Amino acid sequence: MTAITEIPDAPRAARRPQIGNPVLRWLRTNLFSSIPNGIITVVLLALLAKGIFSFVQWGMANAVWLTPPNDSSACRAVRGVGACWAIIPEKYRFILFGTYPFDEQWRPALSVGLFIVLYYLSTRRALWRRELVYLWIGALALISVLMWGGVLGLSFVSQDRWGGLPVTLILATFGLAFGFPLGILVALGRRSKLPAIRSLSVLYVELIRGVPLVSLLFMASVMFPLFMPAGFNIDKLLRAQIAIILFAGAYLAEVIRGGLQAVPRGQYEAADALGLSYWRKHRLIVLPQAIRHVIPPLVNTFIAFFKDTSLVLIIGIFDLLTTAKTAIIDPAWQQFSVEVYVFVAAIYFVFCFAMSRYSRSLEARSGR
Repeated sequence: MTAITEIPDAPRAARRPQIGNPVLRWLRTNLFSSIPNGIITVVLLALLAKGIFSFVQWGMANAVWLTPPNDSSACRAVRGVGACWAIIPEKYRFILFGTYPFDEQWRPALSVGLFIVLYYLSTRRALWRRELVYLWIGALALISVLMWGGVLGLSFVSQDRWGGLPVTLILATFGLAFGFPLGILVALGRRSKLPAIRSLSVLYVELIRGVPLVSLLFMASVMFPLFMPAGFNIDKLLRAQIAIILFAGAYLAEVIRGGLQAVPRGQYEAADALGLSYWRKHRLIVLPQAIRHVIPPLVNTFIAFFKDTSLVLIIGIFDLLTTAKTAIIDPAWQQFSVEVYVFVAAIYFVFCFAMSRYSRSLEARSGR
């Protein structure tokens, strides 16, 4: 008779149930695993508690929320003790829309709403069809009509009067929308077997990445008109937009090139074996895998460029941060700049945090 030997399926210690409160167990493992870690944890928690308590005292308990129009006396009475949030309802329309005509500010407000709706719809994977492209084109045409006017009974508003959040969204949206395909073409050009294309791509990337964005904006605003024929002029906002597109394209090209290098060589060989053309091979096989590899750095670049649009203030374009700075020139309110900057920082945070969260969910779905 053959003896049957029992093989244990797992060590007895590993099968032993965990005893104790899971929260206490997590704290002991992650925060108080040793005496030095425990001391550091206690010190940091004390500093965090003190900071939160001070902010609550300043920003909520002793804050002034509303004042009569153009009256900052109540805020001056609590200066240094409490926040003056009353400056936000007093100045929010100028902060968000700049010098756009007051009675027409519903138009840039509606434009911002359309941008947010487009962003949301673009995150829905079920809507990634050709119709979404048509929706973007139609919505951008509607935004142009709303901002410029001059048709459908809307009064004309020149770009010199544009400012605030719409300008920030326009620069960021068009900069990334055109910079991304440009980055793909340049990344493919750097890997091309044709020396001329490869050399031009390398020259473009190294030249653009070798100078700060401020210098490109300065060149686009000041130097570029000097090379144009007399009487020929391109709007300042458009020149800044082109500079941002070129800058974004160079940085995105390097990110995408890293993704292309991460695609296994066998994928290229399999596509060649199927007889696919160069563009079909990259569109259907290579680029989807390459972009999946570099989702985190891509989104990090998107977030950085969304914030870098504030640099257009150097050429006199009133983006969101510039209108916030201008709003506190008023002598009655200029002592309360911190509250204005907190308000603007919250707007930037909402957009950047939304991009970050979406990238994490997209990365998780792509990894399945």
